Amino acid sequence: MRMADFSPSSPFRLLRSRSLAGQLFAMQVVLVALVVAGCALFAYLSDSRQAEQAARRQATAAARAVADSPSVREAARTENPSAALQPYAEQVRRHTAVDFVTIMDTRGIRWTHPDERRIGERFLGHIGPALKGETFPETYTGTLGPSVRVVTPIRDGEEIVGLVSAGITVESISAQVRGQVALVLLVAAGALVIGGLGTYWINARLRRHTHGMNAAELSRMHDYHQATLHAVREGLLMLDGRRRIALINDGARELLGLEATAVGTPVAELGLPTRLTGALLASEPRVDELHLTEDRVLVVNTSPVLGGEQRGTVVTLRDHTELQSLMGELDSERGFTQALRSQAHEAANRLHTVVSLIELGRAQDAVDFATAELELAQALTDQVVAAVAEPVLAALLLGKAAQANERGVELRISPDSRLDDGLLPAALPARDLVTVLGNLLDNALDAAQGSPLGRVTVTARTDEGALLLRVADSGPGVEPAHRSALFRRGWSTKPAGPGGRGLGLALVQQALHRNNGTLELAESADGGAEFTVRLPLSPAGAADAGAVRR
Repeated sequence: MRMADFSPSSPFRLLRSRSLAGQLFAMQVVLVALVVAGCALFAYLSDSRQAEQAARRQATAAARAVADSPSVREAARTENPSAALQPYAEQVRRHTAVDFVTIMDTRGIRWTHPDERRIGERFLGHIGPALKGETFPETYTGTLGPSVRVVTPIRDGEEIVGLVSAGITVESISAQVRGQVALVLLVAAGALVIGGLGTYWINARLRRHTHGMNAAELSRMHDYHQATLHAVREGLLMLDGRRRIALINDGARELLGLEATAVGTPVAELGLPTRLTGALLASEPRVDELHLTEDRVLVVNTSPVLGGEQRGTVVTLRDHTELQSLMGELDSERGFTQALRSQAHEAANRLHTVVSLIELGRAQDAVDFATAELELAQALTDQVVAAVAEPVLAALLLGKAAQANERGVELRISPDSRLDDGLLPAALPARDLVTVLGNLLDNALDAAQGSPLGRVTVTARTDEGALLLRVADSGPGVEPAHRSALFRRGWSTKPAGPGGRGLGLALVQQALHRNNGTLELAESADGGAEFTVRLPLSPAGAADAGAVRR
């Protein structure tokens, strides 16, 4: 036996395969039709009751008017009441729009009737309550069919001399109700048409917004959307038209340091850096902009969501911190390579000189020349290694010394420098040391190059449980008005290069923040800038370290 529910043409299957808008349209049409049908049925029943009540009131008024008429009381005492009462009753019937007015004696024998052949016959209905002086209504089937009637007594003083019954047939009441129902049906049909058109218009808009997908497809898309949102490592942020967070994934929360309750919070209240906040609030798109937070370098892209008016912004965030550090190291390696290339060139010149002296028979002069060059190079190496035994810093200083020599700058190690190998804790990353000292040396070499003294002095030692690194140059120094902007990303006193300027000190500040270090700026003894870095060497020192001082 094949079940209809699983048939390919089953209405249930067809309903499930329709789009969400189509399903809602069908459901709404059925709902509107049921509501209209229910209202029409209620109106019919209400009109029926009201018509029957109105018929009773109308019959009661007619019957009492006839019973209270003096001419009726006088005619009731005559020998032939019908002669006077029949014309009168017919006149009242026509004027009051009732179907019959029957006047009878106290035994129920008719004196009047719309059909004169029924005069003299017994009245079909109840007259007991009327004989007791009551006016009462009833629905009874008489000679004209079922009717709503009222029977009331005719009084002559205290005596009941006759009875009056006035009524309207059920057929007349039904005809009146049918006319009203036709009007109700017409109104209901109009309401159904208007409701159907309104429902169609609403669902047409819904179909456009849901792209014609059904509920199952929308549910699957939502599941895919959620899975994709939380699977990507990049940060994804969606802002609504009022610049509040409408959606944020795990990557964006981690990169921006936000809580899970950030949804609905305005961007201006997130406590992000000013430049990053400005980029998120901007109406124009941003492409691959570098921004710094307290401990990260972020690449920010923004794109407005447009649909006739701006509805929001989509923001993507990529963590550029490690890449930026690697780029800094690569720049250092590139500098080392250039220095080695220059050293190789100089070494080749010196070697040619030694060879030429030997060929000229000046062997002793060749030995003296080569020995002097070796002593000069070894003296610089011995000076650095003796002062700074920590291998990473020693290698960095030797590389920067070669760069300084190529640029005509004297790189000196201060006499009080002393840093033994193994002194630095494992919690202090070597990469952060390279970032801090390397960027400070690069800036110092740029400042000292071309100055009268052309000198950079480096101090590396321990001081009260902290690593002290001091870099002083003989350049023009930093004006007091510029100190507040010195650590802001993008600010620099040097002209912009192909890769941009103003990132080095911002990265230094970021590395110090990660390691609870401090930075002080003062004027050096040579008239330039002097940067002093303190990095705690123990957890206790880290707890007591302050923020960056300018």
